[in-house]
Amino acid sequence: MRHIITLTLITLTGWAYHANAEKFIFTPQWTAQAQFAGYYVAQEKGFYRQAGLDVEIVHPSLTQTAMNRVRKNQSHATTLQLAQAIEIIDKGIPMVNILQTSMNNAMVIVSRRNKNPLKQKGAKVGTWNAGFGQLAVCMSKQENLDYQWIPVASNINLFISGAIDATLAMSYNEYYQIVQTGMTLSKESVYRFSDHGYNIQEDGVYMTREYYNKHRDQAHRFAEASRKGWLWAAAHPEQTLEIVMKYVKKYHIATNRPIQKLMLDEILRLQIDRDSKKREFRLRPDMVQQASRMMLKYGMLSREITYKDITEK
Repeated sequence: MRHIITLTLITLTGWAYHANAEKFIFTPQWTAQAQFAGYYVAQEKGFYRQAGLDVEIVHPSLTQTAMNRVRKNQSHATTLQLAQAIEIIDKGIPMVNILQTSMNNAMVIVSRRNKNPLKQKGAKVGTWNAGFGQLAVCMSKQENLDYQWIPVASNINLFISGAIDATLAMSYNEYYQIVQTGMTLSKESVYRFSDHGYNIQEDGVYMTREYYNKHRDQAHRFAEASRKGWLWAAAHPEQTLEIVMKYVKKYHIATNRPIQKLMLDEILRLQIDRDSKKREFRLRPDMVQQASRMMLKYGMLSREITYKDITEK
């Protein structure tokens, strides 16, 4: 009888705790996939609830981007690449990085016909409609490549069909999609930014400075629970993949398990800092400086965005 009473009290306490949890809406920058595995894990394993948060993960749509939701206060946080965040701050929307997950750059240029992308001056190169190409534009100008940037949707169709000479790709996403088509890629035809002096961090969790200043404790609890989710994902990749596939199926994403496994493995690899060999979950001041100065040099910014501009004050 005592056990029954104890269990009842635990259950009622859990309900009360959940009822008092603070509502928090998080919107990743893209549709459901292993790129956001740590947040799904934090949700499914109850890490957010343990932090006193009632988190709702709302993915963006074709008509409503993640950043638009944040601007309208429909979402409290989103994920952004560092170069994106720098550009947004320069445009007058102060943002704060509350958690950095990427420690390395994932961008590559994949060339057709086994040609070196650096020897294809004036080539037609695909870039995403949704953005994310700031670093590539800087690189092409610095290397005097004079690329013709061709906006493409979130697929590799133009590249596979031969309509363009090369395409930007993420090492955890489009690169594997290209490989899965059966196309043979030589080492020379894949240019990895991280191996050529452009190793700029990418994904981090951001919120507006206005929201952060009013909800610092909440922001820190969300960041810590998310960090816990990523650490659990790294320790339990197969179970994490099951969680990812649950979200993929829920949102009817056109993908498959092998692609998501490759994506998860690569995302986890990119989280390990090259210098310390650890998952640091921190924004590196040197990478902020490198990205900002390069973007300023090539006319993408009106001023240098500093590490202090993008972090807590």
